[in-house]
Amino acid sequence: MLGVCYYPEHWDESRWETDARRMVELGISFVRIGEFAWSRIEPSRDRFEFAWLDRAMDILAKAGLKIVLGTPTATPPKWLVDECPDILPYDKDGKPRGFGSRRHYTFSSETWWKESARIVEIIAKRYGNHPGLAGWQTDNEYGCHDTTISWGPEDLKSFKRWLRLRYQSVDQLNEAWGSVFWSMELNGFEDVVLPNLTVTEPNPATRLDFWRFHSEQVAAYDRMQCDIIRKHSPGRWITHNFMGFTLDFDHFKVGDNLDLASWDSYPIGFVEKFPFSEAERNRWAETSHPDIAPFHHDLYRAVGKGKFWVMEQQPGPVNWAPWNPVPKPGMVRLWTWEALAHGAEVVSYFRWRQATFAQEMMHAGLNLAGLDEWSPGGLEARQVARELAALGNLPQTDRAPVALVFDYQSYWSTVIQPQGRDFRYEELCFRWYEALRRLGLNVDFVRPGASLEGYPLVVVPCMTEVDEVARAALEKAGGTVLIGARSGSRDRNFRFPENLPPGPLASLSGNRVVQVATLRPGLSHPVHGQVSGAGVRWREHLEATGEVLARFDDGNPALTEKDRVLYLACWADEALLSGIMTLAAEKAGLSTLFVPDFIRIRRRGNLVFAFNYGTQDWALPDGAVPVLGEPVLKPQAVAAWQTI
Repeated sequence: MLGVCYYPEHWDESRWETDARRMVELGISFVRIGEFAWSRIEPSRDRFEFAWLDRAMDILAKAGLKIVLGTPTATPPKWLVDECPDILPYDKDGKPRGFGSRRHYTFSSETWWKESARIVEIIAKRYGNHPGLAGWQTDNEYGCHDTTISWGPEDLKSFKRWLRLRYQSVDQLNEAWGSVFWSMELNGFEDVVLPNLTVTEPNPATRLDFWRFHSEQVAAYDRMQCDIIRKHSPGRWITHNFMGFTLDFDHFKVGDNLDLASWDSYPIGFVEKFPFSEAERNRWAETSHPDIAPFHHDLYRAVGKGKFWVMEQQPGPVNWAPWNPVPKPGMVRLWTWEALAHGAEVVSYFRWRQATFAQEMMHAGLNLAGLDEWSPGGLEARQVARELAALGNLPQTDRAPVALVFDYQSYWSTVIQPQGRDFRYEELCFRWYEALRRLGLNVDFVRPGASLEGYPLVVVPCMTEVDEVARAALEKAGGTVLIGARSGSRDRNFRFPENLPPGPLASLSGNRVVQVATLRPGLSHPVHGQVSGAGVRWREHLEATGEVLARFDDGNPALTEKDRVLYLACWADEALLSGIMTLAAEKAGLSTLFVPDFIRIRRRGNLVFAFNYGTQDWALPDGAVPVLGEPVLKPQAVAAWQTI
């Protein structure tokens, strides 16, 4: 189904009924409202104005639309900030981040928790059983605008409390943090300071705990909202709309609170956010890279325990990237179908009508700015709605043949101590995913420690800390396992494991890492053997007891195998990574379809979808009779065909 994000408070009430009617005519089924409306709902303390929202919900429901209601906690109103300045977040320089945009709160403030619980309960009581209400969205885009971590007095107070519960005694804290180094030992928990404003690098173990602390706060804050909603709104589902390439908190732990995950898909904007080369950015500027949206579809399907939406789908140019091109004709349709092919239950566009004022007025909508006139993206959304109606129900999404173990803490650890400036966890995972998708393979994301049984191929790009549960899951996997460099390189206190990296994976992989080199841009170490290419950015010197499948030029192992476990001792360049993924797929017994780098394939049940991000035509495989699209896939086009 299709949905849309709507802001009735932005438009004269005389337009609401027309808007609702036109949504239905377009093929919209769901409409999200309310997530930024606190100041309209409660203009001042305990003075509530619900009549406008009552009428808006009644109008939308009467038109046959299902409503997703957002809790308005992403935008505390001015009167609340004035009353309670302790809710404000602080930046890394120790300066408060003030009122005037959004997400101006810290998860550490007890006052903020009380005020959030208060407004969520009031709204849940009033609308929890509204006949048009289908579900809820908690808050909006946790972590957006670098707002997961705050560095203020409320954060220090909460962090000290968290450390007391975690370590019980200051002696245990000093031991865990290695505080004897540089005379950083503390005499009591009251001596704890935030890991910022230091002369040089703060203690990495302290920074990791500070990150864990904030991540746990996000999950607990979300759970508080979910508990209130479930109490007053039984039978309605709850989601949160996550962001792309935002790894500052563990999304899996927030997902544990939810009935389904959702995310906000801005494929072109993310081209600028991701560390692509300038050549790649220019190539994909008007279409996006073919794996940006799919990477997140598959990630959030996992976060949502198999269920996800796209809550905000880019319908045209956006406003927030350094450059904001118009998508090529056909891309809004392509992105919509691609989300559905990856298992999305609903694709919801942001927004209904382009705003004529404020920060997002340059952000396109399904209607032109201020008008009741379809935008180019709106016309493509209408086309998808008609195609969906003609095609009928899509088959269920099957388990993929490949599992990619994705670990948020590995991102934090490698940011804290990258060792090489260009070691970026999110980029590493993305490149492994890209190489698998270029073989025509479906990929499931899996959290560390979850069962891997039944997957023919399991890939672990990097998992810095491997606890007993995660190690056991890899041992029981059963299929071929490919483990990347830097895995098992730290224990829970950010120390080297006693047996050196890969620590808990030593016996499984048959390796011990004795030295590590980081390679500046332009420096590479060639690799030859069953695969060839080069190691770049990161290279490990191994003592290997398993079979060596490929070596560096100096003769040291680059790729090893022991009992179906492959270990890669470097960051692989494109040629090496392609060869390794092809080899791993062969060892796993998977059939592959190597496609051009501008084509992507996705299977959903007995339907196979193809997407063309390029500038050339591509002929569908022999025997493919399309039920959607044409036998020759034009640029920015979509096709689907059935398999037996």
